[in-house]
Amino acid sequence: MKRHAFVPIVAAVAALACIPLIVHSNVVLNFLVTTLLLTLAGQGWNVLGGYGGQYSFGHAAFFGTGAYATAILQLRYGLNAWPAFAAGIAAGAGVGAVIGALTFPSGLRGSYFALVTLAFAEVLRIVASVAPVTGAGTGLLIKLDLGAHALQFQSRAGFYWLILALVTGALVITRLIEQSRFGAWLVAVRENEDAARALGVDPTRVKLGAIIISAAMAAAAGCFYAQYFLFVDASIAYGPWISVEALLAPIIGGAGTVFGPLLGALMIKTLGEAAKLVTGDVPGLDLVLYGAVLILVVGLAPRGVAGIGARFRARLAPQKPREAA
Repeated sequence: MKRHAFVPIVAAVAALACIPLIVHSNVVLNFLVTTLLLTLAGQGWNVLGGYGGQYSFGHAAFFGTGAYATAILQLRYGLNAWPAFAAGIAAGAGVGAVIGALTFPSGLRGSYFALVTLAFAEVLRIVASVAPVTGAGTGLLIKLDLGAHALQFQSRAGFYWLILALVTGALVITRLIEQSRFGAWLVAVRENEDAARALGVDPTRVKLGAIIISAAMAAAAGCFYAQYFLFVDASIAYGPWISVEALLAPIIGGAGTVFGPLLGALMIKTLGEAAKLVTGDVPGLDLVLYGAVLILVVGLAPRGVAGIGARFRARLAPQKPREAA
């Protein structure tokens, strides 16, 4: 394990952690909180799709499960927000395990796997919109109880540091995966599943592990969403918006890279806010912009923003002189 591999993460997190000490605008902090929220969900997609090559169209299934689980446990069973948050992450990971166990042994991959994940997310949305335990069509409203004991903070700075801590954990986990044997297996399965199997790698177990980790990260984002907005609704928690944005962030930023989801989330949120300022809150305009950016990235920079940075650093690096024959 290379120790210096974590230096960029430490530097980036340290810089981000100082922002609330300098910036006190609630508008700016809310923008950064939602950006980091998308980063966390996108990092979950990145583990499965970027490193593992298993593209999902339904990460809302994990996000929504985490949000609903933490809200239900607090409202219906009186559980404290901290263990409810942990239980929500576990619930999302459990849904990921179920989906993986039903799809990977049968050999579903590519567009077939993507459609199955989309179907699961839609089924969960329909169930949540009619089930009494989820509040049916009215949703769930978490009781206001300001204080760290309830994961509710008076200022947005508290929420900012909380989501930054979660993103930091996701970055570290992703780097550990990248540097581990499991990460090598995951990339091998992504590149050529049959060849990986011939070398002794069990693709089903590798992909199952990846989807559980991926689902846990997306569920953590859902849990945070519930605590931040104190409201969970089926059309939001299981809505297609999170599946789309969680997919776009790592692809635009650089799929299969540690910082790709963060870079992509920053671009997506910046474009969305710029569009609102220029044209007003036009429904669907953000999706049009995201699609246009995605086309540009795929056409001009297939490895995303992170890939552009890597090429730029390679050009600036001094060339080693060739040894004389």
